[in-house]
Amino acid sequence: MKKIYHLNCVQIESPLGSAIGHCVLIEQDEQLTLIDTGIGMAETREPEKRLGKELVALTGFKFDENRTAVRQIERLGLNPKNVTDIICSHLDPDHIGGTADFPQAKVHVSKEEYEAFNNGDERYLRHQLAHKPEMVLYENNDSKWFDLPARKLKVHNEVYLIPLFGHTLGHCGIAFENGGRWKFYIGDAYYLRAELTEANHPVEQLATIRAVDNQMRIQSLDTIRNFIKNYGDTIDYFGYHDPAEFSESPWVEGN
Repeated sequence: MKKIYHLNCVQIESPLGSAIGHCVLIEQDEQLTLIDTGIGMAETREPEKRLGKELVALTGFKFDENRTAVRQIERLGLNPKNVTDIICSHLDPDHIGGTADFPQAKVHVSKEEYEAFNNGDERYLRHQLAHKPEMVLYENNDSKWFDLPARKLKVHNEVYLIPLFGHTLGHCGIAFENGGRWKFYIGDAYYLRAELTEANHPVEQLATIRAVDNQMRIQSLDTIRNFIKNYGDTIDYFGYHDPAEFSESPWVEGN
């Protein structure tokens, strides 16, 4: 039996409004897979040391140990040591802080993203992977998911990385299935779902500033728009930061 849990592992309060960190936990055959990990225990306990005073102030992070993925997994009555795999859309600090709370887990990410992480870009905090997890990197588009180029992951579920570059050089969406219906986790390819229908949404300015390659980001957003136009009625889709999307998601989906 497979279960899908939707977890909010980040809380942001800024002048632009509230935002969250929509992570996913997949439970199957006593194995657990996390899609992104949010803010971890180390950041929660020593936020300015781990994230930097400037980033904390600029972003508006709010810290609560009970919001970390590891604590939420414990409250579900599951063993965090059973998290065997972590799939990362990209390696920004608010997406991988919790990775160190699962030192036994393999970390799956695009090769482009891992190379960018190691090339000195100040947006990344390399100490977040200082526990040296086993990295599983994906470089080639070896599959198709619907009509999108995809990279099939080496995990015990059928999961694909979907390249949506621009926000970072290796940012990917993640596609996974439950009960015969596909889920498309879009990560930070948009911040709010409203961007799909409002070309000049106010959050566009922030998205532009945070993009490593804004032209690629816009192309990825157009790819998502076209995909949703064609397949939106047959799949479930959501991003990382939109609190309205999270509030509409079921807490748990069973199969």
